Amino acid sequence: MSDSCQSCGACCAAFRVSFYWAEADDAPGGHVPVTLTEELTPHLRCMRGTHSRAPRCVALDGEVGGAVACRIYPQRPSPCREVIPGDERCRRAQELRGLTGPNGETIHEISARMELLRPGTPDELTQVTLPRKPWT
Repeated sequence: MSDSCQSCGACCAAFRVSFYWAEADDAPGGHVPVTLTEELTPHLRCMRGTHSRAPRCVALDGEVGGAVACRIYPQRPSPCREVIPGDERCRRAQELRGLTGPNGETIHEISARMELLRPGTPDELTQVTLPRKPWT
């Protein structure tokens, strides 16, 4: 899990996480703990807590937008493995959870920019050029 994901968690609390039933560990070769899933159809399961108006995955620990962690990260289902920090689904999740800046900057973009601002030697700081994105 990337550092910026560990200070976000929006994707875990914005969408239904549904996947093919055989990913659950009650199927041969499955890896997602079945006790943390619920059946949607005979062929689909979802992570508990994500099939609701206010989704939040049962495997998510912490506060969305703060420090978070996935309790089953190595066993997470395919939809979770497909999310890329800063991609369109990530952006949409952050928008839904109110985690974007006024100009649409995501937590991942803000985190990357802040990484450039960490204290260093004066020589290091003079070499950094930040794009200016004014908060409106």
